[in-house]
Amino acid sequence: MVIVLNRSIRESDKAAIRSFLEGRGFRVREIVGEEETILGAVGLVPIDFREVEVLPGVDRVIPISKPYKLASREFKKSDTVVQVGPVRIGGQRIAVIAGPCAVESAEQIRETARIARQSGAVMLRGGAFKPRTSPYSFQGLGEEGLKLLREAGRAEGLPVVSEIVSADFAERMAEYVDMFQIGTRNMQNFDLLKRVGAIAKPVLLKRGLAATVEDWLMAAEYLLAHGTDEVILCERGIRTFETYTRNTLDISAIPVVKKLSHLPVIVDPSHATGIRDKVPPLALAAIAAGADGLLVEIHPRPEEAASDGPQSLYPEQFEKLMRDIDVLAPVVGKEIARLPEPEAIALRSGSESEGDVAFQGERGAFSEIAVHRYFERSGVRAVPCKRFRDVFEAVLSGGVRHGVIPIENSLAGSIHENYDLLIQYPDIRIIGEQKIRIIHNLIGFPGVGVDALKRIYSHPQGLAQCAQFLESYPAIEGVPYYDTAASVAHVARSKRPEWAAIASAEAAATYGLAILKAGIETNPRNYTRFFVIARAEEPVPADANMASVVFATRDKPGALFGCLQVLADESLNMHKLESRPILGRPWEYMFYVDVEIPEDRRRFERAAERLSAETESFRILGRYRAHSLGT
Repeated sequence: MVIVLNRSIRESDKAAIRSFLEGRGFRVREIVGEEETILGAVGLVPIDFREVEVLPGVDRVIPISKPYKLASREFKKSDTVVQVGPVRIGGQRIAVIAGPCAVESAEQIRETARIARQSGAVMLRGGAFKPRTSPYSFQGLGEEGLKLLREAGRAEGLPVVSEIVSADFAERMAEYVDMFQIGTRNMQNFDLLKRVGAIAKPVLLKRGLAATVEDWLMAAEYLLAHGTDEVILCERGIRTFETYTRNTLDISAIPVVKKLSHLPVIVDPSHATGIRDKVPPLALAAIAAGADGLLVEIHPRPEEAASDGPQSLYPEQFEKLMRDIDVLAPVVGKEIARLPEPEAIALRSGSESEGDVAFQGERGAFSEIAVHRYFERSGVRAVPCKRFRDVFEAVLSGGVRHGVIPIENSLAGSIHENYDLLIQYPDIRIIGEQKIRIIHNLIGFPGVGVDALKRIYSHPQGLAQCAQFLESYPAIEGVPYYDTAASVAHVARSKRPEWAAIASAEAAATYGLAILKAGIETNPRNYTRFFVIARAEEPVPADANMASVVFATRDKPGALFGCLQVLADESLNMHKLESRPILGRPWEYMFYVDVEIPEDRRRFERAAERLSAETESFRILGRYRAHSLGT
């Protein structure tokens, strides 16, 4: 049964409920969601639900009718996201796991890992113990193969997964792998499931050759009931009368299982077909059907593979498949999972504190000013990045705890690149906002008059926002530069007194130049709004009074009106509505909305629930405290 707790429940009441249930023989698990906290109680003990409903702190009790309890959607409504090292599988991401059928040598697995990483895979697979139909086939390198797999994965920053075939080797194998794989022949090896579940590592559970969906979910229940909370289901084809392919991929199992269970579902098209050229189309079909990821066999030289060479992709085939997935993902409302880029990993290794904050630009940039305005009492270190994407990567990798990105300017409008990046990084959330006034200054060498200048450098927006001043000096050339603060650094390095830059007063101080003329912007009502971003696990600020959401409407008349009506019904004040093209879907659009969170937060929660039901896709980008304009 599922026990939904009151929002204001005291810890003592929660402990009393747990003690009551465990004292009657139930296994109890707590699940904390964004909207509610539940206790899942599983056991064969008969009980009158009313005995639980009357306990202090209980909102309601929901019985679970399915034979699989912990794996059922009744137990947990939201999708489970399994964390394997830096990789998250499930939710709105598509994770691709790649590698050879078997680890054959140090050279082979290292080369394969490099190919997998460069093409975009986020995990490395490889068999060390190979359960083969023929006793004369290659059986794997055993523990030595696991060592080689682990070393290759670490070299490329890839978590590793390998199949376990014996319960006796579970504890030792746990030292080498980040995730266990239970193969199709062992799906109903219950002793193995119990032992692996008790280790509490993530488990990839393949469907048996002739297993029904219920058989498959009951096998997952064994794992969940014995200790692990992180199970990934893998459809790899079932045995039918068809002999042209190795197995028959049951595409229909994907939406069926995702309706019955909260567990993520991935697909192994390599074993489903057994034919290399059939793998890419079935992989894309699986993504279109709703799969959360793929398990693909690749090999540097498939014709030399010790096992399953005919179904292993060549490197160039795998690279093309990854490009095709990247194009298809937005069509199904998802994004391909990514590992942090090398630059972000380097940033992480050089970071001094998890309190560091990343921003795009050079020292003295307006984004750095926003960092210090927002975190003025925190003593954080602002970390410059070259690109906006680098800021997201730094936050995602753990190199910094927060990032600050500009999202719109009162004169120039929205920074669409950052809106798109918020969609592309589902593991990043908005947790704060800062608005600052943009004051442009003419910056140059001390004592130089404006009439002596020949060039003025700045970002194109900086030049445009100071157009009236520049028009007053037609003999001076305005030169676009990639960043306002960087233009000051460029002038300082040049040591040419006839050059100047347009930027912030902070940039002038940073690079030792003087403000030749302050406040030269044409329109003084020039403000930029910045978002503070963090990883998804960062708690929602208790004083959040604003939310940013994004949704795609269904293709029918009045669809957008219906969504806006939801906000009106709940008397939610909308601050912004903007559309953006959906990548990969020409002439279709996402809608970004900023909306106030009222004092009665249930109104916002009801609206979010209704929008989720009425739209094709819906996501809360973040909840945060909206601040007044800075000066």
